[in-house]
Amino acid sequence: MTGAGTGTGRTPRAALADLLAGNRRFVSGRPVHGHDVTAAAAVASGDQQPYAVLLGCIDSRVPLEAIFDQTFGSICVIRTGAHVLDRAVLGSIEYVVGQLGVPLVMVLGHERCGAVASAVQSLRTGDRPGGSLAYVVDQIAPAVTEVGADDPQAHPMAVRRHVLRTVAALRADDLLTGPVAEGRVDVVGALYDLATGEVALLGH
Repeated sequence: MTGAGTGTGRTPRAALADLLAGNRRFVSGRPVHGHDVTAAAAVASGDQQPYAVLLGCIDSRVPLEAIFDQTFGSICVIRTGAHVLDRAVLGSIEYVVGQLGVPLVMVLGHERCGAVASAVQSLRTGDRPGGSLAYVVDQIAPAVTEVGADDPQAHPMAVRRHVLRTVAALRADDLLTGPVAEGRVDVVGALYDLATGEVALLGH
């Protein structure tokens, strides 16, 4: 899969290192970009040359640009309940990888995720929510089933399993599998700790 963008020439490893370095600045209370949200900063970002796309949860406690200390134009952010994939999300990721040359895709889960809690509760009680929330729960349910809905630790274990399942689904996508196999793109999973602000990689 080729595209017009270059992703600023970063390798997947370099892109991941940049993200994690930003998180360390955030945790230490020394962000470079975290408070630079003026109109002038937005204009100065120039052409779009992001180096990563982050798929995270809609949870208001997990603002992705802030926790990775990123400025305008540096990362593409997609947020859905419990980072659930649908065709629009997948197409968006295919676009930024293929057309903008982004070398890194990160799936970021977090502790105490409400959407995962809803899925655990649904499987334990047999009560499926109404409306489109049912779709979100259905997408998380396989992770809950794999760890065991009745396990006392089902919620935190399902959070992690759902991240890894999402990573696996992205790696298997028809338009991503080639670049991943060639080492031009990496797809990684991570977990955000609401208490400390730290991001920990999963499966690395």
